[in-house]
Amino acid sequence: MMSQINTAARRFNVNKILLYFLSLAFILLIFPVSLDAQQNPAAMHYERGKFFMSDENWYSAVESFLECLRINPAHAEGTASLAECYYELGEYDQALSWVRKARTLARTNMTIANLEVFTLIALGNLDAASSLVYEILAREPYNKEALFAAGELDIARNRPSEALLRYREAVRRHPDDRRLLISLALVTLSLGDGAAAQNYINSALTQHSEDYRVYYYAAYIYAQNDRIHDAIRCADRSLYYRPSHVPTQSLMATLHYRNMQYEESARFCDMVIAAERENMSAWYLKSLCFIRMGRQSDSISLLSNAITINEDDEFIRAILEETLISSTNLEDPRRARWASWHFDRARRYKANNMIDQAFFEYRRGLRLNPFAADRREYAELLRIQGYPARYLEELKFLQDQGMADRSMNDAVEAYTSLLSNALFRRWQVNPVDLAERHYKIAIFSAAGQSSFYHADAGTVAASLIKELLVHNRNITPMNLETRQQSFSSAFRQARESGADYFMLVSVTENERDLSVKGELFTGRTGTSAGTYYAYRTGTDRLRSASKGITDQLSNSMPLRGRLLIRRQGLALINKGKVDNVQTGMVYDVVKKGRVQIANEGIALLYSDDELVGKLTISDVDEEIAIGSLERNGFFDRIEQGDEVILKTENTLKAINESSANPELRALLRTLR
Repeated sequence: MMSQINTAARRFNVNKILLYFLSLAFILLIFPVSLDAQQNPAAMHYERGKFFMSDENWYSAVESFLECLRINPAHAEGTASLAECYYELGEYDQALSWVRKARTLARTNMTIANLEVFTLIALGNLDAASSLVYEILAREPYNKEALFAAGELDIARNRPSEALLRYREAVRRHPDDRRLLISLALVTLSLGDGAAAQNYINSALTQHSEDYRVYYYAAYIYAQNDRIHDAIRCADRSLYYRPSHVPTQSLMATLHYRNMQYEESARFCDMVIAAERENMSAWYLKSLCFIRMGRQSDSISLLSNAITINEDDEFIRAILEETLISSTNLEDPRRARWASWHFDRARRYKANNMIDQAFFEYRRGLRLNPFAADRREYAELLRIQGYPARYLEELKFLQDQGMADRSMNDAVEAYTSLLSNALFRRWQVNPVDLAERHYKIAIFSAAGQSSFYHADAGTVAASLIKELLVHNRNITPMNLETRQQSFSSAFRQARESGADYFMLVSVTENERDLSVKGELFTGRTGTSAGTYYAYRTGTDRLRSASKGITDQLSNSMPLRGRLLIRRQGLALINKGKVDNVQTGMVYDVVKKGRVQIANEGIALLYSDDELVGKLTISDVDEEIAIGSLERNGFFDRIEQGDEVILKTENTLKAINESSANPELRALLRTLR
């Protein structure tokens, strides 16, 4: 009996010991701690932080490293790792502070020096980054991290071709390096060589067949090459290896949206929102899915909730307002609610003498709520800017709506008297009736163009550009469907609608920067007429970049007008101060109906025989001007209705704001 008890006791002790060692092994598996770490609490927290970093749990990693440094402030590796965590969280100022502390603790550590280079690039301090990276390469010419940083520096300086050569050389030395192969694929793709990009990413997939990150970038590259089904397959493999990877979930939502699987796209958006409630791109994309499914009311409710998280998100607000305008009545109270936000901003801009921004906000608010009393403030801004006739028109509109008071009635009477001797009174014309636009331009975006952060970002920017062009007196933005399936469908729409030109708008962006590209084509032939770029950063970047494109487009169009009335040697034209007409300007007078749009580029064509005279401007009003005529040749062939064209040397030159591709920079920055 005693022997049985002893045997049982021995078995119990063996099982107990086995259980102890299994538990210890499990703990070491979760938090692999070295013997030194067990004896050193700072080292223990450092090891835990590295584990959290490997799992991309940056918040827990920061907590562990901070505790490590509390115990041992001179822990160089912990300081550097903390800097890397802040870098991954996008807190670049904080990352720079910690990485410089780490360098003072480990001056010869080139890995830490490279991290400082990446941080400086992210902060836009390119000169300091360049100086440091070449210092590293001078000491270690084949330092892989330094070569990688130098390539990223080339991208930041908008030198993708130089980066391509650098990455090719680095891949030659390190043919199996995952990051270098992906970087080479991304840069090649940005230069328009989609086939070569796929070859590079396929090589990465072959050598790293179980790495979720490689599948993620492969999905992106396939999507950019319009191979959506292959992209979905790669994204699905990425989620197989890392089901909780939020960037892949976001990409999968975009891929299903582009594949017109809107319910599935919305499901992935819900997954992203559950993981990151403040992920505005997911809210935005889910609202687009609702719109495509015809659920505008649900989209408005969703966007209204999303905007409470971040009221300054331009894409959320743009989609919300466009949906309200297209699907609700003018009397809908929600219009007045969202319009008031723009009016409040307009008043702040006006108080700070930021007139262009104030005009935009007033006009945006009035588009939502045309009968708002705030129109009076907009009218006042017109008066201050030197447009009394337009000021009077706005006041009369308010009178017609029954919104006048005594001071408004007095102002109408006063300005009616003040303008009694204006140019349009003396010539007895109504400038509103004489207004005429001379270029018909269709604004499109290809449905396949999808930004890294916002699907259909090009469509949102195109809609904003179209809205801004409404206030251009020389251009008519055509009322055509903005979202087109391809270049050919855009060309067909533009040509069959009689457009002089059409523009395809595309957007690349990251979390802080945005670049808009507008490619202009002639409506009749589809040949290239010009390309415009606008790069902006910070708040209001979508609006500012869109305005940059409209300004470039407006400035590149030759100014055209019409000779409306002739009185002996004087003539009146339908262009004035608001069209930048100034005294002393000389216009060509061309026979009506003879001016042709050039087949390529931006130009107006007419022969010397069709040039019937010159017009020299002598007096300018807000919307009209008069000048003295000079005939061309012996006979006077100038007639009412002839066109007047301003010829300048710089007319056909657009100012392009070329910049580094922000989307490519973001993809490379997250490639760790």
